[in-house]
Amino acid sequence: MGYATAKISDYLSDAASDKPAPGGGSVSALVGALAASMSEMAANFTSGRKKFQAVQADISQCLQRLTACRAKLLALMDADVEVYKAVSEACALPKHTAQESAVRAEAVQSALQEAMKVPLSVMRQCAVVGEIAARLVRIANPNLITDVGVSAILAEAACAAAALNVQINLDSITDPTVAERVRPETAELIRTTAQRRSAVQRAVQAHLSG
Repeated sequence: MGYATAKISDYLSDAASDKPAPGGGSVSALVGALAASMSEMAANFTSGRKKFQAVQADISQCLQRLTACRAKLLALMDADVEVYKAVSEACALPKHTAQESAVRAEAVQSALQEAMKVPLSVMRQCAVVGEIAARLVRIANPNLITDVGVSAILAEAACAAAALNVQINLDSITDPTVAERVRPETAELIRTTAQRRSAVQRAVQAHLSG
């Protein structure tokens, strides 16, 4: 049984302990899932309401995408724990001979690339959540507008946090083409989630002030 189906109190206890995992990558995925759930709630409070009949098609699409994001981010919460274990196991391989060292080096590099992919996927999902939040802040039930704001803020935070875990793995990956491909994408994901959070927050503040 993974953390996705465990008690949140158990997950937090393990995250706070001296266990090597769950760590920052897994926590980033959890925060991203929470971001998705807040936008999902706002959409659910809009879905099927006669008052918002004109936007039902948009709301339905948002709900489908958010449900998918939440499920993917929960899966990534556990996936990060597993890829960390794989890196640790690769690092623990023997290196007493040249052949063993070569096998170990290859295994470590392979594990690091897989470990990097998980937080990168978290970033991508958070960008989707931010995009949807920017849409919902304009069309969803205004009684839930602060929840949309929370969603955008958490999506940005989770994206930025996951970026740190991408970076630490990239720094140990020896193939320069990986960093050349990934770094521009992570920079763009950080930029877009921050931009969308800013737009959502301005809309929320304008509503609260009006």
